[in-house]
Amino acid sequence: MVIAMADRQKAPIRVGFYDIERTIGKGNFAVVKLARHRITKTEVAIKIIDKSQLDAVNLEKVYREVDIMKQLDHPHIIKLYQVMETKNMIYIVSEFASQGEIFDYIARNGRMTESAARRKFWQILSAVEYCHNRRVVHRDLKAENLLMDANMNIKIADFGFSNYYTPGEQLATWCGSPPYAAPEVFEGKKYTGPEIDIWSLGVVLYVLVCGALPFDGSTLHTLRDRVLSGRFRIPYFMSSDCESLIRKMLVLDPSKRYSVEHIKRHRWMMEEAPRLLPSTSSSTEEPNEQILRLMQSLGIDAIKTRESLRSGSYDHHAAIYFLLLERLRQHRSSFSLSQDPPATTATSTNNQHKLDSVQKRRPSTIAEQAMRKLGIAGLSPPTITGAPSVALTPDTSCYRRSTVESSRNYLSENFTQSLAAPVAQLSVQSGSEIISDPLWT
Repeated sequence: MVIAMADRQKAPIRVGFYDIERTIGKGNFAVVKLARHRITKTEVAIKIIDKSQLDAVNLEKVYREVDIMKQLDHPHIIKLYQVMETKNMIYIVSEFASQGEIFDYIARNGRMTESAARRKFWQILSAVEYCHNRRVVHRDLKAENLLMDANMNIKIADFGFSNYYTPGEQLATWCGSPPYAAPEVFEGKKYTGPEIDIWSLGVVLYVLVCGALPFDGSTLHTLRDRVLSGRFRIPYFMSSDCESLIRKMLVLDPSKRYSVEHIKRHRWMMEEAPRLLPSTSSSTEEPNEQILRLMQSLGIDAIKTRESLRSGSYDHHAAIYFLLLERLRQHRSSFSLSQDPPATTATSTNNQHKLDSVQKRRPSTIAEQAMRKLGIAGLSPPTITGAPSVALTPDTSCYRRSTVESSRNYLSENFTQSLAAPVAQLSVQSGSEIISDPLWT
């Protein structure tokens, strides 16, 4: 009897084509699970949202977040793979960034060299520019939402506060994380959108280079006063060019704040400008025939897959295609980015004290706690957690340059598991207990 109970407890939990492994994040109305796709063996993050616990306003925010993520396909933005919805639940399947938050990386290793920070900042900036070009403003850029993949490349996560914007029109929602929030947000002023992301980028760059926040405080009132003063300390080890760029972003008057284009042309950025900008796939791009043939051999209808990709349904057909495409892209990659060096040895006693403070507490959490105590509305923290923040062993799926022939061999050798009985419904299964909702046709 004891053995039977133990076996039942160890039985896998399955959601559709995904085997749930463990919980990696929790929110008020959501939980984030680490899962593995049964066909591609790819690790993914699944955000499971209980719709019954959300009011109409917050439910609409979830739908908007999903809609925005469907529009984004950039190498430095967490990729959406699949969306499943039942009567009571929403399952958002997205890319899993195995190296966790850059916040935790800095807390462990200390501030970055300016060269390492510049490489990261170029990646962040390219993703933000991509969003702004599509009329999307993130509104919650912070070190906790900057994740890293197995190759230590940046992945911007958590679009829970994001929204569409229109030049000439203004948004009024006060949101974001207080230590990264622009002064106009604290003052309750309306804004267009991109300018508050630029302010947050200035705070992010300061954190990368200094290992501490430019504006912090034990209470929200103290933090607000410091942000509205626009004054922050420049450590002795920061170069004058880096200081210049940060000061151009952390400008109190949003109309005088640097734009993305200005940032790209700044001399500090141009010291090590990337030779090639990150490539993105076009929505009109034809599906990869190799992957479609492989999926057909696995029992997945190619016509339905094409239709799924064309319509942007983000169902299980599209998810398998996206996951296989990502694995093939990794296999074809002609280079691997070297990991950043651990911590710089140029950290002063004073800066180490700052770093120790960062390690002891999460600045955003402190400010948000103070905000809740003061009962200040507007700058409320998200009720739904974003992508996971855990550091795991890097994925072993990193591949060298390959020819088309080797790519074909790679696909056929690594994904030969067939779908003898394709899943016809969304199932959450644990032991002998099965909870299911009709989902797929």
